[in-house]
Amino acid sequence: MVTTSVKTPLAKTPPVKTTVAKAPATAKPVPAKSSQPVAKKATSRQAGPTPAKAVPPKRVAPKAAAPKPALPVAETPPKVKKPKLVRDSFTMPKDEYAVIDSLKLRAGKLGQSAKKSELLRAGIKVLAAMSDIQFKAALSDVPTLKTGRPKDVK
Repeated sequence: MVTTSVKTPLAKTPPVKTTVAKAPATAKPVPAKSSQPVAKKATSRQAGPTPAKAVPPKRVAPKAAAPKPALPVAETPPKVKKPKLVRDSFTMPKDEYAVIDSLKLRAGKLGQSAKKSELLRAGIKVLAAMSDIQFKAALSDVPTLKTGRPKDVK
């Protein structure tokens, strides 16, 4: 029951308490618990009633396998960081460019295939290994070229 008090402004008497009976709540029957799962009510988003969810069978834990021996740290190869590549272009005379093809054929006859970039890199290593006098002599054998792209002759 809920009690409320009502005040009367004209009367000097204490407020009168009135009681209003609250309607009893309708009791919903509690379904008995069973081993069968209960299907949920369809909502406005679902097209129809949903099927009852099946209870998954209990899983049996697999037997523990023998632990694999861990590889020693010394046996794992260290990761080598790849060098960053740079793309470049340059101008060279046709006769010197033909030497690259002859060097590629020479490497093939020796059983070692080589690309143009590999030959140029090998030449750089050879130049780097020379003494200052040998390096200066090799540079003086190479004529200086005008930089830039050659003009097309039509």
